Amino acid sequence: MSEVLLPEVTVEVPPEGLSITEVSRATGIGVEALRYYEREGLLLDPTPRDAGGRRRYREGDLAWIGGLVMLRETGMSIADIRLMADLCRREGTERERLELLTRHRERVLAELRRTQRHLHAIEAKITSYEAVTT
Repeated sequence: MSEVLLPEVTVEVPPEGLSITEVSRATGIGVEALRYYEREGLLLDPTPRDAGGRRRYREGDLAWIGGLVMLRETGMSIADIRLMADLCRREGTERERLELLTRHRERVLAELRRTQRHLHAIEAKITSYEAVTT
């Protein structure tokens, strides 16, 4: 059994893989969202299936899903995630991947700066209310 570190959780992956329900519980991603990611070509590889046709997610699948979670939670669009998946399936596309991630980092940093400005404003309000109520 191997372990995969996902954002905020470590998941034990048995040799036979995890069911879609187990992956949903471990990642917090709904079963329907996982199916959507698969349908939309956002997963790196087709999800392996057992003899009964049920999805069995392996270590690499979970690592990729962890990356999807991180990209979505930082605001990357589905279109850009699809592009990243397409690029990652092809060798020699490292420059394009770098450019995509660099653009995304700039958007994330801009959002962080905006959020920090809002946080400072909230803290100023709290300080002013604390001064009046004490």
